[in-house]
Amino acid sequence: MSAPHTHTGSGERFPVVRDLVGIGFGPANLALAIAVAEHNARRSADEAVLAAFVERQEAFCWHPGMLLDGATMQVSFLKDLVTLRNPASPYSFLQYLQEHGRLPDFINQKTFFPTRVEFHDYFRWCAEDFAAQVSYGTEATRVAAAHDLPGTDPDALEVLQVHHRPAGAGPADAGEAPLYAHNLVLGTGLLPRLPQGVSRGEHIWHTSELLHRTRSLTGLTHRRFVVVGAGQSAAEAAEHLHRTFPEAEVCAVFARYGYSPADDSPFANRIFDPAAVDDFYAAPDEVKDKLLGYHANTNYSVVDGDLITQLYRTVYQEKVSGTERLRILNTSEVADVREEAGGARATVRSLIDGTAAELHCDAVVYATGYAAPDPRTILGDLVDDCLTDGRGRLRIGRDHRVVTTPRLRAGIYLQGAGTEHTHGLTSSLLSTLAVRSGEICDSLLLSGAERAVRTGRDRLAAAAAGAGAGAGAAPHPSGIRS
Repeated sequence: MSAPHTHTGSGERFPVVRDLVGIGFGPANLALAIAVAEHNARRSADEAVLAAFVERQEAFCWHPGMLLDGATMQVSFLKDLVTLRNPASPYSFLQYLQEHGRLPDFINQKTFFPTRVEFHDYFRWCAEDFAAQVSYGTEATRVAAAHDLPGTDPDALEVLQVHHRPAGAGPADAGEAPLYAHNLVLGTGLLPRLPQGVSRGEHIWHTSELLHRTRSLTGLTHRRFVVVGAGQSAAEAAEHLHRTFPEAEVCAVFARYGYSPADDSPFANRIFDPAAVDDFYAAPDEVKDKLLGYHANTNYSVVDGDLITQLYRTVYQEKVSGTERLRILNTSEVADVREEAGGARATVRSLIDGTAAELHCDAVVYATGYAAPDPRTILGDLVDDCLTDGRGRLRIGRDHRVVTTPRLRAGIYLQGAGTEHTHGLTSSLLSTLAVRSGEICDSLLLSGAERAVRTGRDRLAAAAAGAGAGAGAAPHPSGIRS
């Protein structure tokens, strides 16, 4: 999507400067788009926030490789994209159910936890309203300061350029005209993580691609899978493979003695409340570290208790029947893995006595989590104006804006990934998306008011008015459902 242009009135053309450009359009920036749309619905057109987003995927998608049959959410449906911020929003999960004629049926299930497939469909239902704002199949390549716009302070970095090109294009391919914005919101999510020295291959997978890979299997050579990891994704992958391939053996390999249950008790769950973000942000660094350690078992390397019980029952019943297809190789590690003809070879070593066994399998599936990408990799020279703490981490304001030098007046906001050290365990989770999107929207409005006082927004409004409503006019904000 190329940036639309307006006329200055003297024949000169310059690009529209949006209020924000978001990189990535997953649940985080979708929640922000909704918050902006709801703000715009309460304001006149000249007070509306103009937003655009770029997204590498060809359509809205959320963890498509793990949309396993029957897998449920680990968070309540009330922690959807809007409810904790605006319970009356037309974008709530309950409104989605009502529109699809399933509200009574869902209520009769007596559960707070819909299936992952249904919640993904809810996200897509919301995203449909914002298709005009999103350039799908587009990769942001770099962000730079715009120094050549009329009326900007040459000594300050007030406007950012977001350079982009079609996803999958080579480095030499020309990108499209950059998008210009007063604020950048990075919502690129997490990246699949593999152990050092391990690379993806035809028979070496990460759980993020589980469904795509298993659906493409035309036959099994070894009738065996190896699943590495002890968290929720590992347990779900083991259960899925065991159920989907009844002729195959599934070996679950992990260093622990057994799967550990997630702590979802009411008091522990308060760590995911919006108020807990305030407490965490205000705490000293040593207290932050302790809180992350104390409550890691609410999210990391833990499994839903019902799934643990189901897997244990399966193991026991197979022992009774004498046909053991689900094998739990605990206190063990995959010391080596290699691709081979028709499959892979995993060397599994006991951590107790060091003995090793080679397992020839159709695939080795790594459920080894995700890592937050360093947002500085896309910021180029702007990194020099982004401040860091004593550990070299970006300093993030309570409003999720990167703390910068006074010279960098354009806002850079981080959505989730890369903010756990400042905002706590909810940073990369769905729990506070609704509230966080409202906080970022409010911050954008405040920075816009400050900018208007500092530079005089009347001049820009007059220039935009001179363009009229023709093809070169700025896009009208979209979003609110009727």
